[in-house]
Amino acid sequence: MRCLFAALFFSALLSGCASPPADPSGTWINQAAIDAAVEGGNLREALLAYGPNLEWQIDSQRQQANFSNGFEHDEGTFARSADGHLRVNFYAESQESLSLSNNQLVQAQSATWPEQRFVRAAATPGPLAPPGSSFEQALYSAYLGGTWVIEEGVGEGGLVLFQADGSLQGLPGADRYALCLAGDCAAMSGEFDSLWLQLADQGQSWIFEREGKQLRIFEALNRAQIDEMPEYYKGELRWLLKRR
Repeated sequence: MRCLFAALFFSALLSGCASPPADPSGTWINQAAIDAAVEGGNLREALLAYGPNLEWQIDSQRQQANFSNGFEHDEGTFARSADGHLRVNFYAESQESLSLSNNQLVQAQSATWPEQRFVRAAATPGPLAPPGSSFEQALYSAYLGGTWVIEEGVGEGGLVLFQADGSLQGLPGADRYALCLAGDCAAMSGEFDSLWLQLADQGQSWIFEREGKQLRIFEALNRAQIDEMPEYYKGELRWLLKRR
């Protein structure tokens, strides 16, 4: 009987000392896609290779999990399975499995997506920031951060700063910018990377090429008919920027 009591005691003790499952709450971003874009230069290729999902936001208290792919945003609820994985259910009757591994959030391969890995965002935008903002700001900072000099084009010799929040300083005719990540803008630019440049409430699409410390911005010419979705191709070089 003493042996039985001792076994039960140590079993309860070990159970009480077991570590609770790690809390995945917070914002997770697709750092691999950012790193690939910075190293290779071509943004669309990096997003296609390591995406398509770019950011997850998880709230364990409410059992909610949301993701953004740069164009769509979907909200789901989850339950934790016996193996510790999060089974996320969406309204479209799709399901995804998330787990923690070596400080990464792993989205398991499914019929919809390949396996993808995410890291905790270094900084989280405010509560009113749109979904995907953490990834976007991390990308903007890594991909276009720093000081650029206008080597060719209007404003030659001037300094240009692309801020992580999408504000732009020093490029004539623009005070905001946005990189095309997915959706209609990607369909319209096809094989090319594109960005949106805006001044006040007026803006337009441009084609760009980033190679090492050089950034070329071209006019986006449209070969589609007036009643068709725009189909952009590379036009005249408008600016050549070089990172200091």
